[in-house]
Amino acid sequence: MKLSDGSVKPTPSILIFVFYILSILSLTMAVKHLEISISYAVWSGLGTALIATIGVAWFGEPLTGIKTIALVLTIVVSSPFIWVAEERSPP
Repeated sequence: MKLSDGSVKPTPSILIFVFYILSILSLTMAVKHLEISISYAVWSGLGTALIATIGVAWFGEPLTGIKTIALVLTIVVSSPFIWVAEERSPP
């Protein structure tokens, strides 16, 4: 959204919707293998971490100590949900 300049530039504006669709499709695929509550928690947590990482890498946002801790905790806290869900999944 930052690159679309208020939806004036067409390519970034179109890419916003492409990535939204890819995001929803990834959630849909996750729901096929995990419970909805687990899928949504992991999808939203890891998605937030990914966006924050893109902000640092692509847009030069500062990587502060608190942001680093928050990103690491988001990933660490999301990971056990996947393991628990895999143990409960029927063969």
